[in-house]
Amino acid sequence: MASPQVVIAGCGFLGEAAAALFLGAGWNVLGLCASEASAVRLSSCGLTGMAADISSEIVIPDGWHAPDVLIHSASSGRGGADAYRAVYRDGLRNLMAAFHPQRVIFTGSTSVYGQVDGSWVTEDSSAEPPRETGKILLEAEQIALGAGGCVARLSGIYGPGRSVLLRKFLDGSATLEAGGSRWINQIHRDDGAAALFHLATNTCSGAFNVCDDTPATQQTVYGWIADFLQRPLPPVGPADLERKRGWTNKRVSNARLRSLGWAPRFPSYRDALSGLCAQDDSTQSS
Repeated sequence: MASPQVVIAGCGFLGEAAAALFLGAGWNVLGLCASEASAVRLSSCGLTGMAADISSEIVIPDGWHAPDVLIHSASSGRGGADAYRAVYRDGLRNLMAAFHPQRVIFTGSTSVYGQVDGSWVTEDSSAEPPRETGKILLEAEQIALGAGGCVARLSGIYGPGRSVLLRKFLDGSATLEAGGSRWINQIHRDDGAAALFHLATNTCSGAFNVCDDTPATQQTVYGWIADFLQRPLPPVGPADLERKRGWTNKRVSNARLRSLGWAPRFPSYRDALSGLCAQDDSTQSS
């Protein structure tokens, strides 16, 4: 029997980690990326790499029509609403039209929840994002859900060599915004990749929150970092109300995804902190 096929559009920080899991399970993997150099590097890792602009018509390679699973994990980078439309909404449409996948998984964001009262949110909670970018993510979600697919709503992704909160703490730009009481929801890159693999290999549809078990206030997270590094907490500062995806304050539940048998290797950001700091030379300086 032929090996199953998965197309991962956006084979970067998250997508490449997911690709490794599929390869390890015997899948054939096609990774779409932005540049030829990245495609060559991916091909050297055992998968088929291909440079593609998903915001326009896509020409697929031979043998990749109707793959078992298509995962859209591409990023708009630092772009605004126009980039979001091109990469997320139109990109997903273009990918589905080109590949005709049997199943589709769209990696969205918990930023679609606009709650500001610190309440718990589930996939059944109101999704009314405060920014146009979030509204575009919802449009893309509807495309995937309309095809009977899955939406993985990821919280803030961190992992090897990448943590916004740790970087800000180390470079001195961190502040406890309005006292640091806002709730932070995060997911380790490897746990996010495992969630995508889990959704791909289980018969399911609908939206799933992908986050760890432990929402924590900003003050708590910076407190964990400060305690680990034996440094003082950042100063108090004003709230950043101009965040690209909007200023929200909520605690995101992962219970629906956990009910499928997935569980995070890193239940909290604190559990991953020693590994993150070990990978960052600047944490060793005084």
